[in-house]
Amino acid sequence: MTLAEEHCAPIGAGSVLASPAEAAALHSAVRGWSIVDDGRVRKLEKSFRFETFAQAVAFTNAVGEAAEEEDHHPRIAPERGSVTVQWWTHALGGLHRNDFIMAARADAIAARGDGPIGG
Repeated sequence: MTLAEEHCAPIGAGSVLASPAEAAALHSAVRGWSIVDDGRVRKLEKSFRFETFAQAVAFTNAVGEAAEEEDHHPRIAPERGSVTVQWWTHALGGLHRNDFIMAARADAIAARGDGPIGG
């Protein structure tokens, strides 16, 4: 089973952030994603480029649908020609395996149909 095929685990009292070693291993499985730190929380971030705004909106909607299915929601910022997606586990304040699962899922969505320019 690939990371994109996994389902998000429910976050509860016993849930913990990914260890540095786990985060590094999972990060290597999601190409093109950066780990960013805004001074409070570490997040996964990637910008996808599109030829048209309509393609960017369609991608945004598809990622939103996947997020709803898994009850794990990103920050999504569509703009003319691009969409920036950030994943982090809000309840834990950082990166959990769920974030890497959803990053892989976003990549799989982008690979379908009218995907982004340059992958």
